[in-house]
Amino acid sequence: MRATNMKKAISKTSMFLAPMVAMVLLLTVVAHAAAPGVKGTAFQITASPAYITQPDGQMIYSWGYACSSGGTAAPTSIGAPNACTGAMQVPGPTLIVTEKVPFTVTLTNSLPRAAGNTSILFPGLQLTSACPATQQGLLTCEAAPGGSVSYTVVANSPGTRAYYSGTQGDLQVEMGLYGAVIVLPASVPTNCTAVTSPVGSFAGNNGLAEAHWGESDFRLAAAAYDHAESCYDREYLFQFSELDPNIHSQALAQVSDPTRIAACASSATDPRCHLEVPTEPYHPNYFMINGRSMPDDMDPNYSFQYPHQPYNGNPHMHPGEQVLLRIIGQGRWQHPFHEHANHVRILGRDGNLITSPDGVGLAGPAFFTTTTTPGVAMDGIFYYTGRGLNWDMYGHNPGSKDPSAILPCTPDANGYNTAAPTAINYYEWCQDHNKPMQALPFGDVAGGGPVTLPDPNLFTNGAWYGGSPYLGPDATTRATGCSSDPRANPATCGLTGSTPPSGTIANSPSSEAGFAFMWHSHNEREITTNNIFPGGMMMMMLVDSREFVIDESN
Repeated sequence: MRATNMKKAISKTSMFLAPMVAMVLLLTVVAHAAAPGVKGTAFQITASPAYITQPDGQMIYSWGYACSSGGTAAPTSIGAPNACTGAMQVPGPTLIVTEKVPFTVTLTNSLPRAAGNTSILFPGLQLTSACPATQQGLLTCEAAPGGSVSYTVVANSPGTRAYYSGTQGDLQVEMGLYGAVIVLPASVPTNCTAVTSPVGSFAGNNGLAEAHWGESDFRLAAAAYDHAESCYDREYLFQFSELDPNIHSQALAQVSDPTRIAACASSATDPRCHLEVPTEPYHPNYFMINGRSMPDDMDPNYSFQYPHQPYNGNPHMHPGEQVLLRIIGQGRWQHPFHEHANHVRILGRDGNLITSPDGVGLAGPAFFTTTTTPGVAMDGIFYYTGRGLNWDMYGHNPGSKDPSAILPCTPDANGYNTAAPTAINYYEWCQDHNKPMQALPFGDVAGGGPVTLPDPNLFTNGAWYGGSPYLGPDATTRATGCSSDPRANPATCGLTGSTPPSGTIANSPSSEAGFAFMWHSHNEREITTNNIFPGGMMMMMLVDSREFVIDESN
């Protein structure tokens, strides 16, 4: 059994903008994320049992899907291992396909014989294959114990979908038989790939900025839909689910029962060869994002300590980037998930793009909380610019001796600094340019120090506090303290750089000093792990200065 994982080192140097996050400061870890999965047109999937882990040290018996062959790891730039390793995982492998291109999923049932038949439903997708009478179940074709069944499916529109077991769903979905299908558009709008495209596309302004700082493109496509307004710069997949350990322990006890095993060995139709696991009353104690609970969900994708939970939940971005969120409600409960720092503008649900009455523009709502209804998937855009803070989050000071602290801000028609994509303050909200966070701060923070701790009424200070309430310029350099700051005055070294000194609680923050926004369920019990806070459905959105290269290859 894996020991509880509360000792993980902090390796992000960031600053919280919400007071309640101070309690999670001790739990942050190195991680990056994208939307990794398996891309192809013919997938070999196996349903099988294994144990998944939780931060409290529990190993929970579960069922899940494994990709044994037929697909390649995607995106290709993520540096992931071959995604079809044959290892069972929760959620199941993310299947990445293309709009209007048929794909086949062959499901093999390697669950314990007492579990009976199993299957896969693809809601919102078109099933084109026939179902033999011998495999016909209540909702779809089913694979008998030790047998296989094939589905040929086509998606008639892009977007994010769920897939899950269509057999005894109250038990099999609870046990972990669910996953995601990402459908890429057949034709990406040209404005999403043209160099002259508007702000919001990787190959245009944000793309030029990211290329200047040496970042790679980790997207699966340049647009979420076949629509000119669905361009994006980064993407993340979040699957929300819950788990009742009592159901899982009862399933384990019954599949391990010698009498039931012997009965199943003689005949699958033996009346004793079936499970009688009650799924009501339902009392989940574990609340997961992509099969992991906080802080495990902030570890990298494909971490060795989670062999059956390969996907994480730890988004990064730079100000002004369009971040595509692919969100699916798995399991049985709704989960009111709140993304701090901005609303999420919904593009579509279950592959249905939400357009204006004329069919030209997009008309999706902006949500304060993206409530994840079981079985429903949505795609939305999140962005953050710092607009409306009423202080300069880049730390400019026109009287500073540091040239990088006096960068200009030339507003475009929308008020943002977009004329120079290579500038550290690209996409700065110019109305707040040169405004200090406090009217009478002690010291010149933008010039390298000495640093004054922000008023606690304005900011929460803690272990992620990087020594500067600014994204740039040189926020990362300033946060490391005297040893690596060439502008530091040895006589005032104790006051220069990070306050408190870097590394007192965290690891050396020489790699990053950004803003951290907590994303979490608004159901307070769901941010616990087995009733212990913090845990559950919680993660961080890290907003980094342009000079920090976000490497999502793990």
